[in-house]
Amino acid sequence: MTAEAMIAALDLLHIELSQCRRCPDMQGDVVTPASVATRVLLLGQAPGVHEAELGRPFAWTAGRTLFRWMSDVGFDEESFRSAIYMAAVCRCFPGKAKGGGDRVPTKREIANCAPWLEQAVELIQPRLVIPVGRLAINAVGLEGALISIVGKTHRVTLGGYEMDAIPLPHPSGVSAWPKRSPGKELLADALALLRDHEAIIAARGP
Repeated sequence: MTAEAMIAALDLLHIELSQCRRCPDMQGDVVTPASVATRVLLLGQAPGVHEAELGRPFAWTAGRTLFRWMSDVGFDEESFRSAIYMAAVCRCFPGKAKGGGDRVPTKREIANCAPWLEQAVELIQPRLVIPVGRLAINAVGLEGALISIVGKTHRVTLGGYEMDAIPLPHPSGVSAWPKRSPGKELLADALALLRDHEAIIAARGP
């Protein structure tokens, strides 16, 4: 598939996705990324309230942290958004939890949204997926403690396609895991793996 055909197909997918109303407890509009011709997929958990309002993924505090991390990989925010396809396990804001923070999507909501991710994977056929946060890490088939997962390259199957996975912790400001040992060092290892991965090198361009 040419780059132009991939972008056109993703545009059509996003039009269909924007009309999805499968999950009545989700709030706001569906959040879709830019259509990007790439072989790298970033997989987040679900949009927050600000992402739902602004209509783009990682548009608030967690995004600022994520793009600060990506500066170690060779991207600023603009270049990352234009080179990497940014999907999520669930594409709508789940709403707030009773105890504070964002509600974790239910298994049914995750299953309802899975076909949209599978269609995107079929179009992109990624060589690399970057799952960000526990929900996304589990969605690519990785289980266990972050200490045994982050800082390594894994081989996973997503949507019927095999690809490398380099997981990252969630960049939420309330999470201390990436800020203290061993999370801080494992995050640095993961960013180094990303920086040197052939799919990232191709996405960065000359």
